[in-house]
Amino acid sequence: MSPSASNPPRIPPAKPALSPDAVLPKWASDLITCYESDAASQFILYGNVGDRMVLPVGDKPELGSLQDFLLRGLLPRFDVVLSYDLGNGIRVEKGEEIFAQWPLVKETPQLPRAPRQAIETLTLFFRYIANLGRLKRGHFHVACIVRSASLVAPALQGGLNYDLNALAMLVRDWSTDTLLAGHSLATFLVTENLNDLHPLLTTNTRAAQVKIPLPPAKDLAEAFAVMAPYYPTALQGYANRTGELAAQLAGASTALIEATLKTSEYRKLALVDADILRVKKQLVEQDCNGLIEFIESSRTLDDLHGQEKVKAWLRQDFALWRKNDLPAMPMGYLLCGPVGTGKTYTAECLAGEAGAPVVKLKNFRDKWVGSTEGNLEKIFRLLHALGRCFVFVDEADQTLGKRDRQSDDSGISGRVYSMMAEEMSNTANRGKIIWVLASSRPDLIEVDLKRPGRIDVKIPLFPTSSSTEGLELIRALCKRKGLEIDPGEAAEIEPMVPPLLTPGSAETFATKVYRLSRTQPITPAQAIKGCLTDYRNPVPKEIMDFQIALAVREASDGEFIPPAFRGVS
Repeated sequence: MSPSASNPPRIPPAKPALSPDAVLPKWASDLITCYESDAASQFILYGNVGDRMVLPVGDKPELGSLQDFLLRGLLPRFDVVLSYDLGNGIRVEKGEEIFAQWPLVKETPQLPRAPRQAIETLTLFFRYIANLGRLKRGHFHVACIVRSASLVAPALQGGLNYDLNALAMLVRDWSTDTLLAGHSLATFLVTENLNDLHPLLTTNTRAAQVKIPLPPAKDLAEAFAVMAPYYPTALQGYANRTGELAAQLAGASTALIEATLKTSEYRKLALVDADILRVKKQLVEQDCNGLIEFIESSRTLDDLHGQEKVKAWLRQDFALWRKNDLPAMPMGYLLCGPVGTGKTYTAECLAGEAGAPVVKLKNFRDKWVGSTEGNLEKIFRLLHALGRCFVFVDEADQTLGKRDRQSDDSGISGRVYSMMAEEMSNTANRGKIIWVLASSRPDLIEVDLKRPGRIDVKIPLFPTSSSTEGLELIRALCKRKGLEIDPGEAAEIEPMVPPLLTPGSAETFATKVYRLSRTQPITPAQAIKGCLTDYRNPVPKEIMDFQIALAVREASDGEFIPPAFRGVS
């Protein structure tokens, strides 16, 4: 970045000590470009803002906070750098001698801490510096970092709050006021989630929104190079394989990885390959504060009884996936069918077959305005960092929200719908983030959320359509429990097997058979007969028929529908 005489750079180039080979993260390079081009002078830094990162300065790389990165990597040639947060108030990070010359400081050396008064004070100082430049009495480059900006100027919690709105207007003026915008002023608002910040700030066209992602494998490898000398025991098994370790731990924050290494080093324990999956699962779940969980699955499609057409289709998809033929992959799957037809089980088999992590969304909704949206932001950041993964959404008709505003949820359902719709239709995620929705009431899922381009393949799952199929299902489940049924006895049992038997009810039935065969001196076949004598389907027939009809209508391919159900409407 070389300055020109007519248009000097707004953010100065890095320190001369910076190695020529050093490369800034993309978000930092984009930020510099945005500032130097005068496209924006205020930056909302959001996302992985609490992490540790490699500082791009000095001969000896080290880890530091985001504030360290800004101060030492982007702002070393600024004359005055201030910071503000609720705990520390206004702090002079650099240029104290210039700040001390401000008449207001001489009159009131105790700077205010309360948000409204502190923001007013900062605004007055910025105007003072800008006026000095206008009067040609000194041109000073000034930067200000507002930490935890969502606590200083939070999203409105309903109703009018004049003080809060006035504060947000002042912060917005830092980038829009003619006097301030024409001066060398750079301001940084740091928040974890955009939705937590006041809308006057997030909608400011002169404020650039800069997303700081969870570290990709390349950044983690650089961090491991810095940490290796400090944790020789913990990393001894990866002395020459830190790149491999970084690729395996992508999706976890550097700070939590460092904490894990500290613990292992203290205990004199070396990380081994067998630990990595467990460590990554713990780190990622901890990062997301219980909003997601990993589904560990050793099952494959071989464990799925029946559904041969479905299994053939899915195996073709996975074959393409392994060849990295991502354009051929669907954006998502919808598993639909009556209660108990094995939608969750199918998702586990699907994940085991693909050999990729499966992330299950937990309850991300919150009663506080903005918190639900903030939780979704965290989840999306994680999914992007994981690379390839499946996202399983159970009870999708309840989870994904509704287009229309719900009268009893303050509009949360509509905002969830909007965020989900945007994320699920992001074509950059094709073959990387694959959505797997499950619902026995697909008719309640918004049509736009299950359209092609978001959900390309809709797989119906059905109960058994005949006594023969039902008997095969019972025998398969009993066999897993070590109960073998003689073929001759099976022929006697078949007429007793009821229709429309689901895998869920059959699993419960097989457990009952197993219990009976262990508590009474009878054969497995006799136990089955005894259990069938008084058997009652746990799902009323009218509900079963209704949900079967829904699954038939949703199917994206006629081959997925067994012949016995193709006439159902």
